[in-house]
Amino acid sequence: MPISAPPSPGHTPVRADSPVRPAPVAAPPPTPRLRPADREVLWLYLLTRVAVWTTAYCTRWLFPASGDARVPAPVLAPFEHWDWGHFLNIARDGYFPEGPGEGDNREAFFPGLPLVLRAVHVLIPHWTVAGLLVSLVAGAVAAVALARIAELHLPGSRAGRRAALFLLVSPCAVFLAAGYSEALFLALALPAWLAARRQRWLLASVLAAGATTVRISGLFLAAALVVLFLTTPTTPPTRRDEGTSRKRDAAWLVLPGLPALLYFWYLYGRTGDPMAWKHAQERGWYRHFRAPWEAWSQTWHEAFDRTQATGYAAQFQADLLAMVLGLLLLGVLLVRRRWPEAVYLALTLWALGTSYWYMSVARSTLLWWPLWVGLAVWSVRRRWVAIAYLCLVAPLSTVLAITFMSGRWAG
Repeated sequence: MPISAPPSPGHTPVRADSPVRPAPVAAPPPTPRLRPADREVLWLYLLTRVAVWTTAYCTRWLFPASGDARVPAPVLAPFEHWDWGHFLNIARDGYFPEGPGEGDNREAFFPGLPLVLRAVHVLIPHWTVAGLLVSLVAGAVAAVALARIAELHLPGSRAGRRAALFLLVSPCAVFLAAGYSEALFLALALPAWLAARRQRWLLASVLAAGATTVRISGLFLAAALVVLFLTTPTTPPTRRDEGTSRKRDAAWLVLPGLPALLYFWYLYGRTGDPMAWKHAQERGWYRHFRAPWEAWSQTWHEAFDRTQATGYAAQFQADLLAMVLGLLLLGVLLVRRRWPEAVYLALTLWALGTSYWYMSVARSTLLWWPLWVGLAVWSVRRRWVAIAYLCLVAPLSTVLAITFMSGRWAG
């Protein structure tokens, strides 16, 4: 005799021959766009921004350009160093204000951030304030997206908030607060990855295209999206009934490459060289191709053989350490068969590890979202991981923030 499930509380059974039909079940209310967990991440983000600005205030007073200064540097001066000048020049004057030529090699930087900066400047007249506002908003989006990605790996845990925390206090986190491209890239790349994990390929492709306008790393993300698409099971029949075919989803994946092609075409039209951005990097930052072992050897030489001032040597040491960390992470991803993330990281490490010497490898760790997700998941399973991480990175984050804000090279 078949056993039927008992009626739920408050439910009146309806006989099969009854003319009365059961009342339709109400659809659940839509999930709010900003969940409680997201709000926690945003509060955490706000607190870390307060910490960054506190560090900037102290740096202005304690580390002036002149040792006997009686007046601190201007309020925004701690954020007006190094690459910010290139982004500002592009947004304000374009790539070739005086015609094609070597100039300051600003064409090495992709146009995404300068375009956004120029648009925001329409409302915010002060360029530095506009740049900081772009990074502030983009960083908030990136933190929430990273937390949601981590939650996919360990639902119902604190992994999402841990991942955001680990990113926001990481050694190079100061670059997320400055008018640099990392925050904007993550604000596009991480939601793109989140959309792809949910099989929303059009949205993922459009966001990844935006990421490509910001950094060449967008092409590495595009390659990872292709691998994720190929390793994701076929779309459920319900979506096929809605008219979305797998072939159409695959076609969207060409979108992330279009911004790069447009930029190369623009450079060709102005200079006759579609790879002018790469040649500018070679002129300005010695990014000539070298075998990986030669790049490692040269970086080691600069880091430890007293050929550089101590500040630069320390950064070369940090880049060496970051490369080792990246290779270890790549090994973990391969062992766990996380092929899409492994492709993204492998392409990133290849690009960074085949130059004359390592440059900004430590800063690039900000873009390695599998690192922050992996650490977060690990810390949930092993409580000591979070404590050890915070104890190790807290002094490094402070030192690097002061280094950058005082105008010294910080990667």
